[in-house]
Amino acid sequence: MPSKERLLSRKNANQIGKTNSLKPLTSSRWSGRADLVQGDRYDARWEQLAESGQNIHGEADFVEAYGPLSVLDAGCGTGRVAMELYRRGIDVVGVDLDERMLGTARRKAPDLSWVSGDLTTLELGRTFDAAILAGNVMIFVLPGSEKAVLSSVKNHLITNGVLIAGFEIKPDAISLAEYDSVMSEIGMEPTGRWSTWQRDPYQGQRYAVSAHRRI
Repeated sequence: MPSKERLLSRKNANQIGKTNSLKPLTSSRWSGRADLVQGDRYDARWEQLAESGQNIHGEADFVEAYGPLSVLDAGCGTGRVAMELYRRGIDVVGVDLDERMLGTARRKAPDLSWVSGDLTTLELGRTFDAAILAGNVMIFVLPGSEKAVLSSVKNHLITNGVLIAGFEIKPDAISLAEYDSVMSEIGMEPTGRWSTWQRDPYQGQRYAVSAHRRI
């Protein structure tokens, strides 16, 4: 496990969460979808996959390959990725807008830093070696807020820090061309793109994992 020196204290993490919760929290496409499974029920699906012998930690494997000491899990949901990174000895902070999802994360891993916050206005007061937006975060943010989200996350990276995002390619959401354009505008340089978290080549599939480096 990470040393106490490398981790945000629970007290500091709680204060960060309180600070962000004072700001208006922007709703997301996720919060407006009553048909989506939330909290414990969402987490149970991953537990069933793990029990069947499937590897449910492709995202953590992918991130760990970059050798980060610290990771921001932006849009962490129930904390599956963050908890696995922490188990591997990485200092991690999880941020999400959905209190139902965070409730599950806090119950399962009370010693981790979980922050209730809007990614468009996030101010944690620290930086990370890497940031990940897994779980289709980029297609669940409100249309038009993508640049604000990516800028906010980028501002939490060290120079040369990597921002990794995996999301479906859908006609009603941000396209890869738009994503790349925004990343260029905010000072992020592309380092690779794949079709899976197992680094299969991207050849126009409907899912993409993209990595960009902060210049």
